Amino acid sequence: MKRKPMVQSKSSNQAENLKRRRGKLVIVNDKMQQGYRYVLAEPIGRNFDPEFKPELTPKEMLALGVFGGKYMTDCRQEFPSSWFTRAKLSPACRNNTLNYFGVDASQPLSVWRRNGWLHDDDPRGWFQWYCRYFMGRRMPQEDSRQIKRWKAFRRHIAQIRQNCEPGDPFCRPRQRQALLHWAYDSRII
Repeated sequence: MKRKPMVQSKSSNQAENLKRRRGKLVIVNDKMQQGYRYVLAEPIGRNFDPEFKPELTPKEMLALGVFGGKYMTDCRQEFPSSWFTRAKLSPACRNNTLNYFGVDASQPLSVWRRNGWLHDDDPRGWFQWYCRYFMGRRMPQEDSRQIKRWKAFRRHIAQIRQNCEPGDPFCRPRQRQALLHWAYDSRII
């Protein structure tokens, strides 16, 4: 199945702005990290590992509805404001009706901690890693680990194809929502 390319062509001004961001120091001060720093090594949305081909950008994921709208409500300053223009967010508490498929498909952060899935640099988990990777941060060892985890999550696509009629969005909504959380566009399976 052919996917549309994520990155669109940029005007020369936009391309110049992307180049200027390279090497920028980002300082994070939110509820989970104080004084965390990283450098943008690549232009935003570019130069991904060849094995990492997400079907959705962080902006698209937030607009569709992921993580019950609770994710990233306190760290907007770290990311482009355009990501939040149409984002489905719930500042008070998780609201699964904001999820694209309207169901809960998340493990609590405590489960992520217990299973060792978190890295100190990304205490919110995979999506935080993806957002920072998309922005241009590179951490080769951690990037490799997270890309392997992302690739392993593809198994859910096979399960949907095996058990659902093509194009039936009501079949296996929790798996479909979970795939959205991992930047797979499960709306088109």
